[in-house]
Amino acid sequence: MVMNRIKVVLAEQRRTCKWLATELGKSENTVSRWTTNRTQPSVQQLYDIAAVLNIDVRCLLTPSKE
Repeated sequence: MVMNRIKVVLAEQRRTCKWLATELGKSENTVSRWTTNRTQPSVQQLYDIAAVLNIDVRCLLTPSKE
């Protein structure tokens, strides 16, 4: 299983879920679910998030220990 690091990257960049939601045109609830790994963004959404955060998409993913 792959987990995302969106919350970590947002913290590193001193950005908020609200900011990311606005930039992506998504609801804060959707971004919140992504940052807590309750749901995962699609591959295209990961690329969009990476573009907004100006990072490589691979920085958003980390394999879990399971």
